[in-house]
Amino acid sequence: MKPFKNVLFSAMLTLGAFGAITYTACNKDECKDVVCQNGGSCAGGNCSCPAGYEGSRCETLTNAKYTGTYTAVESSSVYVVTITADPTNPSKVLVKNLGNYGCTLGGDITYEGTTSSTVLTIDDTKCSTHMTATLNYNSASGVTTLTGSYTAVYGGITDTYSVTLTKNP
Repeated sequence: MKPFKNVLFSAMLTLGAFGAITYTACNKDECKDVVCQNGGSCAGGNCSCPAGYEGSRCETLTNAKYTGTYTAVESSSVYVVTITADPTNPSKVLVKNLGNYGCTLGGDITYEGTTSSTVLTIDDTKCSTHMTATLNYNSASGVTTLTGSYTAVYGGITDTYSVTLTKNP
């Protein structure tokens, strides 16, 4: 009787181990081979990126796609705007000359802007000019454009314009 109990116990233990191995083998870890960069975390096989980063593995600085020299067109005015990445924050950019305002004769104003994957926003005051802007990012046609509007308030005057910025090659 004792040998039968030992055989039965061994068989049950073997079946239990086999069942556990089979169960865990069927539940694949979707994040096993996914390496998220820059503090991103994996869930369901996809990276969730922190603010300022994007891409399938959080490998791209969001502000990088905004950087460059743009031709700005508003009403009948055409001028140049330069956008550079803020070196201290991957979600921010420095926007030079939006609205073609200057601190002094011939001087440009550089505003701080915040980027997301699709929108650049500005709410900043420099040289007694308060600039608010919302510009939508688009590169679907292979040409990067930022379109939207801005309002500049200075010396009791308020200017509101629609503007399109086209990135120069």
